[in-house]
Amino acid sequence: VQLQASGGGLVQPGGSLRLSCAVSGVALDAYAIGWFRQVPGKEREAVACTSSRDTSPRYSDSVKGRFTISRDYVADAVHLQMNSLNPDDSGIYYCATSCTGRPYDYWGQGTQVTVSS
Repeated sequence: VQLQASGGGLVQPGGSLRLSCAVSGVALDAYAIGWFRQVPGKEREAVACTSSRDTSPRYSDSVKGRFTISRDYVADAVHLQMNSLNPDDSGIYYCATSCTGRPYDYWGQGTQVTVSS
């Protein structure tokens, strides 16, 4: 099983980015897929998650209403659409095969998001 995160970059406040987590080696709906944000000096934050049954997605309070997680069965990927970005959204974003981010989950390599003017 391999996860590959992509789509990060530099964006101005108020802008948008779409992150993608490409999943290979297993069916896309075999696992829950979560997106996590890591900022130096802070605990890793779970920002969004979609269950293996693709039921109601979950979001952290800090991103609710701005971020949308979705499964793409054509591309075998889970996307994170991020709108109305602000500097607090900066960090390295990782995807993993759970909603809680356990050490033994499969993890993508991370993609850097920087929100700055």
